[in-house]
Amino acid sequence: MLNMKIGLVIHGPEVIDSGEAKRILEKLSCTGKVEAKLGGAMGKAAVLDSGLEDVIDINQHLKPSACIEYLFEASDLVCLLNRGKTVETGKIFGKMVAARIREPETKPLIHIESPESADGKLLPLNKKAGESLEKISEVLGLSAEIPLPLQNSICMKKYPETGKTRIVRKLAGVFPGEKILVNGIVIGKALSSEISVVSENGFIVAIKGGEIKEHGLEKLHNYEKRAPIDLAKAWVKSGNLRRSNFFALQAQKQSISSRNSTSCSMPGTGKVVLIDHAAEFVFELAMGAELAVTVGDDTTAIAGDILLRLGIPILGITDGDCDNLTCHTEIFPGSIVLRLAAGKDDIVGKKLKDELFRGETAVVLKDIHSFKKDVLRLAEPAIEAIIEY
Repeated sequence: MLNMKIGLVIHGPEVIDSGEAKRILEKLSCTGKVEAKLGGAMGKAAVLDSGLEDVIDINQHLKPSACIEYLFEASDLVCLLNRGKTVETGKIFGKMVAARIREPETKPLIHIESPESADGKLLPLNKKAGESLEKISEVLGLSAEIPLPLQNSICMKKYPETGKTRIVRKLAGVFPGEKILVNGIVIGKALSSEISVVSENGFIVAIKGGEIKEHGLEKLHNYEKRAPIDLAKAWVKSGNLRRSNFFALQAQKQSISSRNSTSCSMPGTGKVVLIDHAAEFVFELAMGAELAVTVGDDTTAIAGDILLRLGIPILGITDGDCDNLTCHTEIFPGSIVLRLAAGKDDIVGKKLKDELFRGETAVVLKDIHSFKKDVLRLAEPAIEAIIEY
């Protein structure tokens, strides 16, 4: 056991913010060599806040199941570490992840759920896990539990007479009042704890137990392009992207040192990226950027908070339609946020992409100051306020 290679997949910011991830890493490192990976934008921000970026790999944007498959290759044992809203919802999450693995019996797979909670548990996620469960239980001081079989949360039915394919996806662990997100976009609000999202031929048509946010559906399906999604494979969740109220002291230090400057002015030349309702891909989109243009209230709040850690200013396009998906956000000094008239952020965002980004998500410019003036010119008819940081 002492010479084991252990793969650790860490999911979500809460288990990092709480300090559990660091302590689990330390305990597992006493039994073998640990390789830790994480996916998800807000989880990456938490890693940076905790100063664990040299210990936890945040260089890829992978789902937990894909991380597990990657770690299967070089590990003797793989663990999934999570802290759900409740232990019960965490257990359901672990079983859903295991169900997405193509060859689940490749290596022993163990779920570590809420390890420092009073009812935290170890759960085997495949048959091979039994080989290591007792030892990991002893090392972590957690009792093991045999999980109940996972009930299928996705129901797909085809109707030959109409040619429609209907998918109903049930969500677990939802609390009334929480936002419902599909692929990072808020599409509605839960009115009960029993929530199912319904799509027909790739388009969301209902939220059973909740109410739809029509503007969110427009964003999800790319407005007039009416792009369908595969609800069975989509990223669907409820609640905030980061529940912890973590003050980013480490992030502020990193953002300052990354630039080696206290200047609060916009950069003069370099790469400018467009982040349009895609906050979960901020790290990947902003790689090497000097400035990020963010479209949407929540996208601006989330991206601004993340890019603070990377020392990248933003030019935010908002209209007051915020879903409050994070508990605490900061924005890098030198950033500007435009507050537009209601419903105008998406219109201006489209103009920016078409006219200034030439339909792309990134451009390299010789004069970013002139670019900023061009953004203000395009947005001017709708601007209600300009906020400088």
